[in-house]
Amino acid sequence: MGWRLDPDLRAFYTRFDGARLFRGSNAPYYILPLAEVRRARVVMSQSDTDAAGPSDWYTVCQLQDSNYALLDVGQQTHGRYPLRDGYREGFPDPYYCPVIASSFAEFLAGALASGGRSYWLKALEEQGQ
Repeated sequence: MGWRLDPDLRAFYTRFDGARLFRGSNAPYYILPLAEVRRARVVMSQSDTDAAGPSDWYTVCQLQDSNYALLDVGQQTHGRYPLRDGYREGFPDPYYCPVIASSFAEFLAGALASGGRSYWLKALEEQGQ
């Protein structure tokens, strides 16, 4: 893919090749197998051009209603990639696809504690997004 897994992703994908969090075939969090991680603009806009979205955003977790959590490999903090809200209706506008976790570990912890809900939405509402 042209980028390296950060330590959090490497630890996850060394042990698991994707995961459905919470029971049921319609699991609200489906962490994609590594072979299914794709550029977000290809998945969400069906185009691999700059007009269709940033080249360094990748789908890493499928959420409900055809939305995704996006890995932003264009930036790192302390060697880890942040995750963005891949809100389909607002994609690829960064305002509608804000950073929701500073790392995959933070995202996974929030997801596991969420009870199956998109845990970051309340915080975004409070921020006025």
